[in-house]
Amino acid sequence: MTSAELHVVFGTGPVGQATARALVALGKTVRMINRSGRAPDAPQGVTIVAADANTPSAALEAARGAVAVYQCAQPGYAEWVDKFPALQASILAAAAGAGARFVVADNLYMYGEVDGPIHEDLPYTATTRKGRVRAAMAEAVLSAHRAGKVRAAIARASDFYGPGVLVSAYGERMIQPLLAGKAASLAGGLDVPHSATYIDDFGIVLAVLGTRDAALGQVWHVPNAPAVTQRELVRLAAQAAGVAPKVNAANRMMMRFFGLFVREAGEIVEMMYEFEKPFVVADGKFRRAFPDVLSAHMPMPLDEGMRRTVAWYRKHAG
Repeated sequence: MTSAELHVVFGTGPVGQATARALVALGKTVRMINRSGRAPDAPQGVTIVAADANTPSAALEAARGAVAVYQCAQPGYAEWVDKFPALQASILAAAAGAGARFVVADNLYMYGEVDGPIHEDLPYTATTRKGRVRAAMAEAVLSAHRAGKVRAAIARASDFYGPGVLVSAYGERMIQPLLAGKAASLAGGLDVPHSATYIDDFGIVLAVLGTRDAALGQVWHVPNAPAVTQRELVRLAAQAAGVAPKVNAANRMMMRFFGLFVREAGEIVEMMYEFEKPFVVADGKFRRAFPDVLSAHMPMPLDEGMRRTVAWYRKHAG
């Protein structure tokens, strides 16, 4: 039986889809919002509504009746600095107007370059453009919570992978070439550990934050499998695909050159530090607070996660 509680997910990309799947599994009624009103891969029973989330009145109407609003929408990567803060502010205002919890899908850019495990108590010391934007957006959410304008929580994930994930460090540039017998294309060092987040683990955590009051007012890191090197990630993906583990890695200078022709590649340059030294996410806070959520498949083991990812690519990504 479906719960009468309405949960509204802004964004129908991989994170939004994973959040919707997790909410449906909890028996919740789910409405997803995007510009077109179409989302072929949405879970069965989910309602898709067309709305421009950049327009506050449209966002508020889309969120009407919700007990929780999930911010999984984002502009193009090259447009984050110019467009992301206003988009999130519009969705935050919609959640506040609806009297709903506000749950944000976030990343780790705001911490800047960190020596040692990345945990929730670190200060926001980013010097990159996108890192400073993410820091300001996070502060706006937490400030709104402290001021009593909205009840909010933030989930932060590392670079994610999994079924449906295309535009990601571990998406189409890694899996599709391997399936074609070619080399995966990554950035940075291949032999330093890097935490990777399975997309459905991200969705599960977002759903937990939207359904448990104990999570509100805080930042939570998504649990991950133990960090391995990018070379090992490629080996696991290749093993799942039944091919040789070939990989090429572009250094900072190469990415800067690629950026002359592809804007998104240029935007990656300032974030290269994440792939040039160990990038290991600490997730003990969530594990301690919500042990009932953890299972044999949460967080997803990397070998099983890569098997599921490769199977999806074979079926959907040609």
